[in-house]
Amino acid sequence: MVGPQRPQFVLFGSSIVQFSFSHQGWGAILAHLYGRKADVVLRGYSGWNSRRAVQVLDQVFPKDAAVQPSLVIVYFGGNDSMHPHPSNLGPHVPLPEYVENMKKIAVHLKSLSEKTRVIFLSAPPINEAQIRESLRRILGDLGRTNERCRIYSEACLELCKEVGVKAVDLWTALQQRDDWLDVCFTDGIHLSGEGSEIVVKEILKVLKEAEWEPSLHLESLPSEFSDDSPDDPLSPDGKTTLNVADIHLDWEME
Repeated sequence: MVGPQRPQFVLFGSSIVQFSFSHQGWGAILAHLYGRKADVVLRGYSGWNSRRAVQVLDQVFPKDAAVQPSLVIVYFGGNDSMHPHPSNLGPHVPLPEYVENMKKIAVHLKSLSEKTRVIFLSAPPINEAQIRESLRRILGDLGRTNERCRIYSEACLELCKEVGVKAVDLWTALQQRDDWLDVCFTDGIHLSGEGSEIVVKEILKVLKEAEWEPSLHLESLPSEFSDDSPDDPLSPDGKTTLNVADIHLDWEME
């Protein structure tokens, strides 16, 4: 392990998590913004549902770990929501089981430490036409619809209220853009750079509004080795130096 020790943010979920460091993804944006404040750790498993997530909870998040994460951001639901196949194979998980699985995940994560915080991301909408065009030849008929995503999203949000977990309503957030169908996805399911920016802004909003001690919001965490130094880059006047510890050249905070 390298030092100094920082807060650890873990991203846990299916392909929307696994692919979050590609296509200017939301995981990469978070890692960039928190580059001198927290370590963003990826635990994403493409194709997984909440049932498989529950099966590995103790391996991914052992309760006896020397250091526990400060924040875990969880996404499961899109694969669970797919129509059941007659063979009973595939990722579909019935809604009551999905809710119970997510509850088990929440309870486990909250038990890791008094300072471990949890945010659930609800199922986002999809572009059904784009899925048929881009993925059907590879994966066949996925049996995935916007309506079923809505149902699982609402169930996730309701559970979060019940168990006291912060939530991001991705179903609603992405559709705030009039052109969301055209710009938010790479293939109808997975998020483009534009879609990922929405996710990051919603996560930062939750972190800013949460009454957590200590706060995990970007503006509240100290930057590592951020003291002024004569070795900092020169200011335009050529007489003073400029501390660039908290400068993010390609991201605008709102």
